[in-house]
Amino acid sequence: MTKPSVQHGTFVIERELAQAPVRVFAAWATPEAKAAWFAGPAGKWQELERRMDFRIGGSERLRGGFEGGRESDFQAHYHDIVHNRRIVYSYSMYIDGRRISVSLATVEFRRSGDGTHLVLTEQGAFLDGHDDAGSREKGTRVLMEALAKSLEN
Repeated sequence: MTKPSVQHGTFVIERELAQAPVRVFAAWATPEAKAAWFAGPAGKWQELERRMDFRIGGSERLRGGFEGGRESDFQAHYHDIVHNRRIVYSYSMYIDGRRISVSLATVEFRRSGDGTHLVLTEQGAFLDGHDDAGSREKGTRVLMEALAKSLEN
């Protein structure tokens, strides 16, 4: 059994996107658009459950299985939404039913010429040595790349 511990970490990812804030916001707010980029690694992960109730007080869940049987489970709660400007949510990540982190994330959508300057700030509590801020930031950067590609279509 792992000794109980917590590691705190904060990271910020900024990204310039060619699309207007209304389009980038919709990629986070619309279940179909979010499903196009918010998922585990293609070919290595299979979606098992996806729910999204995008409103203040609403929740989101994305559960999936990896090759070899490990299961990931993202469970989020929306605290603040300002359409086309900002989303604030907290979420817990689970692996095989064990909570590995709890985070607060803020996504800001700022007009930049004809496009969007996206700023994602995450503050996390990484539990019992199962995850850390560096790993989470790396995974989030992969998701931001998938977001950018989904917006090109």
